[in-house]
Amino acid sequence: MASASLQFFAFILALFGVFGDIIATLLPNWKVNADVGSNIITAITQMQGLWMDCTWYSTGMFSCTLKYSVLSLPVYIQAARTTMVLSCILSAFGICITTVGMKCTKLGGDANSKSHACFAGGVCFILGGIFGLVPTSWYTREIISSFLDQTIPESSKHEPGGAVYTGFISAGFLLIAGVIFCTSCFKKQHGAWIYPSKQHHFPSTDQESNTGYNLKDYV
Repeated sequence: MASASLQFFAFILALFGVFGDIIATLLPNWKVNADVGSNIITAITQMQGLWMDCTWYSTGMFSCTLKYSVLSLPVYIQAARTTMVLSCILSAFGICITTVGMKCTKLGGDANSKSHACFAGGVCFILGGIFGLVPTSWYTREIISSFLDQTIPESSKHEPGGAVYTGFISAGFLLIAGVIFCTSCFKKQHGAWIYPSKQHHFPSTDQESNTGYNLKDYV
């Protein structure tokens, strides 16, 4: 029962990780730049994401521009697009597979099949977490290196936005959920290998006893 509760907890973490992954992929605030200027009325917040760049004015106006050209983008943005989409796909597959393999569900057949399904789902979560962790780390590195570069003017420097932190947290949730699913199945199989079912067969003794009874019948 404890193992089923642990799997359910890992499934909830994975759900948060999947939703966070999707939100981080779509949010436009991967890096943020606040330019206040000489007057607070002219304050502008510029946000850049994987798919669009947005500008928010202090007057309440909000405008976004989609990034149509893929080849004109920097390499780290192209890589972040690809890996984040792969992370969302793998995590969604993991949700479907673990739904079948969890002990608290009545899907997936026998216990052995459900164990293999849980392990496959855990691997999908781990891969999804890795694919989500790589672009957020790379993107943060590029932001920090540009921020520390003295040749770049202050008005062109950016800071990590909320989407980056959401991506980090979602990747952590997916990695934890994947490790829990994989280790729970591994412990079960490992225990079965160490403690095999005890079955004692004594064919020679049975034959001797039967032979003895047969001889006594003839005496």
